[in-house]
Amino acid sequence: MNNKNKFWKSRIKEWTVLEPTDRLSEVLFGLIMVLTFTGTISASTAGKQEVRELIWAALGCNLAWGLVDAIMNTMDTLIGRARGITQLKRIRESVSRDASREILRDDISPLLSELMNDDEIDRLGEKMKQLPEPGMKILLNMKDFLIAGQIFLLVFLSTFPVALPFILFKDVAVAMRVSNGVALLLLFAAGYTLARYSGLRPFITALAYTAIGVFLVGLTMILGG
Repeated sequence: MNNKNKFWKSRIKEWTVLEPTDRLSEVLFGLIMVLTFTGTISASTAGKQEVRELIWAALGCNLAWGLVDAIMNTMDTLIGRARGITQLKRIRESVSRDASREILRDDISPLLSELMNDDEIDRLGEKMKQLPEPGMKILLNMKDFLIAGQIFLLVFLSTFPVALPFILFKDVAVAMRVSNGVALLLLFAAGYTLARYSGLRPFITALAYTAIGVFLVGLTMILGG
């Protein structure tokens, strides 16, 4: 392996992480999926066989959604890095500072673009031209596939806490109350964790996160999801 590939492989491995917000989003998706199934169970009319079929359907749905989400995340990563390499090559091949400056201002965040003057943008462009030339072989690494596996597990395993009461309790009404309580607790915990991470007010954010989760579940059920 040549030095330029070593440079980019090590950097990409360091930059490849599944952010806490992404983890919580995956849990929320999984919870919404399973709640759209458990929410259709009627305590007064549902039989044991009906409940079992719905729970298996929920597990199957989250299994499929977990796989889709993991694959799409990997593809998004692939496309994002390919674009980054293309933009870096455009900067390296630019014949004027104006052209390089335009590429950089289009790529960096609007806030940074406003804060940096032309000289600072030009210095950044010169530094980027000095970087080793990346190749397309560095687009994905093993850590990307491990993150895809984490996404799959987060979506799939989030089914079990909400579905488990229907397996443990014979009384459907009791199972529904416990299942809904567990779901609300998980939504609250996700919101609280997100608030601690982002610096927002934990209790208010947790309540908002719970309300949003309940609203999305209701909306999904109304739309026939």
